[in-house]
Amino acid sequence: MSLLEAERVQARMAVVDEHIQCENRHDLDAVMATFGMDARYDDVPWSDHRTGRDGVRSYYSELMRAVPDLAIEVKDRHAGSESLVLEVTIRGTHLGPWRGLPATGRRMEFPLCAVYAFDVDDRLAGERIYYDRAAVLSQLGLFHEPSRGLGRVVTALSHPLTIARAYLRRSPRNSTESAPPRAA
Repeated sequence: MSLLEAERVQARMAVVDEHIQCENRHDLDAVMATFGMDARYDDVPWSDHRTGRDGVRSYYSELMRAVPDLAIEVKDRHAGSESLVLEVTIRGTHLGPWRGLPATGRRMEFPLCAVYAFDVDDRLAGERIYYDRAAVLSQLGLFHEPSRGLGRVVTALSHPLTIARAYLRRSPRNSTESAPPRAA
């Protein structure tokens, strides 16, 4: 990596560090100041894609209302020539409506991976996040593992046709695995 490229990576890292600090302060205007003129936010687990500064602002506004004590702890950074990737831990309490869910009052803590892209002025052009949606919903009390007690009941009640079809597929007369080999 050339000296110029290393300086560019450092400048971009400084923008991302400022971005995270602004998120932790819950300063929406300062968060938006880390973005360039064209902004994009992709919350991949929810297939929520916001484009433009107004779209990105609405994402952060909804998030900060839902989790007013949102805290982001950076665990690791990975720098590339075109993007930065951060591994973080997200913590907070679900105290406001979020994604159609009323406030549960429950604490959340989960790992998240964020990929940051930059514009020609080294401002944020986009942020794309990945995390385990089921882990978040489980912590909010809305998801139960289907292999455990309550999860089995909820799954059976929620998806009777799907479960019935799965059991029919597993039945010995419908399974080629349990059929004896044919003689030649």
